[in-house]
Amino acid sequence: MTDLPPVPFRNPRARHGFKSRTCSVTGVGSYVPSRILTNDELSRMVDTNDEWITTRTGIRERRIAAADEATSDLAAKAAVRALEFANVTADQVDLIIVATITPDMLFPSVACLVQERIGARKAAAFDLEAACSGFIYALEVGQQFIMSHTYDTVLVIGAEKLSSIIDWTDRNTCVLFGDGAGAVVLQSRPRSHGLLTACMGADGSKAGILCMPGGGSRIPASSDSVASRLHFLRMDGRETFKNAVLAMCTAANEALQRCDLSIDQIQCIIPHQANRRIIEAVAERLQAPPDRVFVNLDRYGNTSAASVAIALDEVVRSGRVKTGDLLLLLVFGAGLTWGAAVIQW
Repeated sequence: MTDLPPVPFRNPRARHGFKSRTCSVTGVGSYVPSRILTNDELSRMVDTNDEWITTRTGIRERRIAAADEATSDLAAKAAVRALEFANVTADQVDLIIVATITPDMLFPSVACLVQERIGARKAAAFDLEAACSGFIYALEVGQQFIMSHTYDTVLVIGAEKLSSIIDWTDRNTCVLFGDGAGAVVLQSRPRSHGLLTACMGADGSKAGILCMPGGGSRIPASSDSVASRLHFLRMDGRETFKNAVLAMCTAANEALQRCDLSIDQIQCIIPHQANRRIIEAVAERLQAPPDRVFVNLDRYGNTSAASVAIALDEVVRSGRVKTGDLLLLLVFGAGLTWGAAVIQW
């Protein structure tokens, strides 16, 4: 392995005798639909208002995909922008991984549809489902293919059309979510540490806190399941909040410990954009400087697996991070699932 430059942290991937390559993010991209749904518009659909939503969530507006726009459409547009950023052509892509809970259909995968859409004819393709934690899960899986020399270029996408599974009569959930996609290109970059570590976790005993009951093999689609509104997202907000804060803080501390880092050494923290109160609680518990915590929740709402990917694209393109900076990504989602990743840019 090429000798890596000395740094004031430990790279868990580069231990003695470990012959794998490092893996870096070489391209970022995102796409959100053009339609903006404001809180005022929502107040004409359900019993709510802008002050109620903003105070409790921090969300002011969200993007909603058009009727003829599916998750694969959003994903493909984000993918093209990431490839352009990395100066990579579609035929150089070896693998496409799409993290999503809102595929165009149960099968084939969104990744296969994206492969055809962008012309990545040589790429293997599959989807990964870890709800809002999907992007970090997919990032870690993609990294393994790079580190093991199996593939040289991996395209990882987080994409969701959550508006297709939202009950627009339920004010407790319909105000929270939006549509969008974010993508990254993974490659090995000489003398770069790149993705230092990823910590992931799950607790299936709490699956009922956040779920969509209908549509799978347990409750197949039927006239009864549709009438019972089982094909919409359901969430216990209080339990979700409590578990999200604990899980993201635990994952963050584990990731930092693996790298012998303190929170003060992180230049930018990108948490899952679910709720401003959750973000503020996590930042407070981690004793993170507020100006280092990136938030775009007010403009997009919760875009699930796309959330951190969209935020990462905005952080990079805005010039907020520079080469050598350390980033901490945090996620939490249904499953329950959670994760944290440390990246040297």
